[in-house]
Amino acid sequence: MKPLVIINVVGLTPRLLKHAPRLRQLKSSPMTGVFPGVTMTAQASMLTGTAPNVHGVVGNTWYWRELGEVRNWVQTNALMQAEPLYREAQKLNPEFSCAKMFWWFNQGSGCKYSVTPKPHYGSDGSKEFDILTEPPELAEALKALHGEFPFQAFWGPMAGLPSSEWIARATATVMREKKPTLTLCYLPHLDYDYQRLGSAADDAKLVGEVDACAATVLAAAEDLGANVLVVSEYGLKAVSKPVYLNRVLRREGLLRVRGGPFGEMLDVHESRAFAVSDHQAAHVYVRNPNDVAPVRRQLAAIEGVARVLDREAQAELQIDHERSGELVVLSTPDAWFAYPYWMDDDLAPDFARSVDIHRKPGYDPCELFLAGSKASMGVTLLKKKAGLRYRFKSCPLDASIVKGSHGLPAASPDDGPVIAGSTSLPEGMSMLDVKSLALRLMELG
Repeated sequence: MKPLVIINVVGLTPRLLKHAPRLRQLKSSPMTGVFPGVTMTAQASMLTGTAPNVHGVVGNTWYWRELGEVRNWVQTNALMQAEPLYREAQKLNPEFSCAKMFWWFNQGSGCKYSVTPKPHYGSDGSKEFDILTEPPELAEALKALHGEFPFQAFWGPMAGLPSSEWIARATATVMREKKPTLTLCYLPHLDYDYQRLGSAADDAKLVGEVDACAATVLAAAEDLGANVLVVSEYGLKAVSKPVYLNRVLRREGLLRVRGGPFGEMLDVHESRAFAVSDHQAAHVYVRNPNDVAPVRRQLAAIEGVARVLDREAQAELQIDHERSGELVVLSTPDAWFAYPYWMDDDLAPDFARSVDIHRKPGYDPCELFLAGSKASMGVTLLKKKAGLRYRFKSCPLDASIVKGSHGLPAASPDDGPVIAGSTSLPEGMSMLDVKSLALRLMELG
């Protein structure tokens, strides 16, 4: 067997590669992505070699009809309804081993080594940041070498370079000490400031920083004589306006809320239609089949909406799966879909002003920004340390501050996903080819 490392540099494009002195030494080419161009869908497609209408991961978030709940960022490997790369490799060669370093679908993956962010949740609503590893003792070993994982730098208003640096160092350690056949390394750094700043982001600085992280992993690959693949999930686009699909549906009498002491909550059971927003795509769930056509016409008339796909039209983008909405909506290139459904910010649910990715019925990039001062955040943190109940109100409600997004098919190959490698690559690569290429490069016998 030949060891292989696959480094996922989120947000890297062929156009940005010129700012990466180490990565541009590899052989590279544009890679055709999948729709929607979001993390979970892209990773599932690369890992299984199948499209979303087969593997079933139709976004980072969707409505679970059997539960009556919107779920975001679920980690279980069982979400993928097709066999991932590491499980097929294990069948081909029992000596195969995999280290899954922060790639998604980490829980229950069966990988010999894995590391993923996973807080501890107390019964009083408190939360303590940590990582979940396999084997369990790997967590303390990595923290002893590299310090605590900087969870605040992985997501939220402080998200930035330190999380990618820690992941890169930890990955290099696991590679050198455990010598897995396959290493999957996830570097999220570019995603943050391109959403915050859009076209105002400093390409050379940001790409140079993540290039240095990748270089740490590449050095370990050289020590092991491993083949290398570098992939990305999507390119980010500058945007100038949020589109509030749920507010339109509410004004039309299609979306219902429940008022209460913690603000208005979306009532998915009694709403005739509601949208689960995911960057520049949205799944719209319509309870009554007779409402699908009129809801489609209403959505198509909204400024910032480019296309509204019914189930038949969804087949074109291979998103026609039972988990998808009855309608799938695509934004115009300069717009993105914001999840809020309340009409008055005074009635916003309490989680709206917090970094709370699992309670919001859709993706919220406003969590990357800080509302208020760092001093007020410090006071709240002191309350936490004193054992008092607390709520961080760090998230602004003004979605117009978001300047970058993703999800649509790339308008140009230079602005879409990229693939690079230490060996020559086949021409015309798509995400669906990554799995078969990886199996070939590992020479499993």
